Amino acid sequence: MARVLVVGAGMTGAASAAFLKQNIQGISSITIWDKGRGAGGRMSTARCPEDSTITADLGAQYITLTKEYSEKRQSLYAELIQQGLLSHLTGKIEGPNSFDEPGAQHFVTPQGVSSLVKYFINKSGAEVKYQHTVSDVSFDTDRNIAVSTQESMAGNFDIVILTLPVPQILQLKGSVHDLIDRDTDVKSGLQTVSYSSRYALAMFFPPHSSLPVSWSARYLADDPCIRFMAVDQIKRGIANDNAGQSLVVHTHVPFGLSNLEEDMDSVKTTVMDRVREVLPDLPEPLCSKFQRWRYSQIHKAYKNSPGCVTLNKEPLVILAGDGFSHSTFDGCLDSAEAVVKVVKENIELLQKQAKPTSVL
Repeated sequence: MARVLVVGAGMTGAASAAFLKQNIQGISSITIWDKGRGAGGRMSTARCPEDSTITADLGAQYITLTKEYSEKRQSLYAELIQQGLLSHLTGKIEGPNSFDEPGAQHFVTPQGVSSLVKYFINKSGAEVKYQHTVSDVSFDTDRNIAVSTQESMAGNFDIVILTLPVPQILQLKGSVHDLIDRDTDVKSGLQTVSYSSRYALAMFFPPHSSLPVSWSARYLADDPCIRFMAVDQIKRGIANDNAGQSLVVHTHVPFGLSNLEEDMDSVKTTVMDRVREVLPDLPEPLCSKFQRWRYSQIHKAYKNSPGCVTLNKEPLVILAGDGFSHSTFDGCLDSAEAVVKVVKENIELLQKQAKPTSVL
């Protein structure tokens, strides 16, 4: 029976854990470690420090089901709608965007986008440990995978699935580092993966605040700083005069890249000043939260977008995540499904090898 560790409690990690639980016999335990304080990764939902009932999606803003996936994922989307985790986007969207793609359907998350990740984690039954920043993945003499963290936590596993952004995979120490170093094909493939970078700002407003907008979301094409703005509660279809609201702002990728190594407080001031210029009648917020997305979305995926890469077979180490597919909800599911296929093949092979042969 295999002990599985999934590194990363984002969408790929959560879906991988859930799909493994659903589809594979021979797994004794599933554990998820994540460096953050909660689930979500880049599908995170922040809470106002002054009023925890006011939330804002700082990462992914909505879910798009393209025509390509409409048949393949029909039952899963129906399940998520039935659970109240997805609903059709109905709010007014202004500005140039890609919403007009033929056959595409757009969904919002009434409970916040991190609710999708938490749903899959709950389905997995995994033991989840937060504030576990994995730093070393090594093999011991008993063919265990010894995993340790910057926080001096450690554990032994039979299968490890790494769903970290690719640059963070390349920073790991131990056997994983040595394997990547020796496999020039994999190493070169990993080194070509690139991401866009951006900043996200959430401004939280108390109940009965009047936000000077007529839209649920707005795209800005030519602004030097801001690319996207949304009143999160209107966008999610849960606006209520008696509840607080949040304004979410995403910067353009060029702005994010050019300011990536700048002081966070300084960049936050620049972004907030620009918000005030775009929306001069905006009331004073209760508080705000600023997020730097160093690895926002995939700019260039691993060659041929295989969904995952098997770094080692015995013991089994798999590299997965949107870096091996694409930065959408369905891209993360593609990666998780690829992980399940590899794990299933590996476990079935080990079971065949373990069967005793008859002696005549």
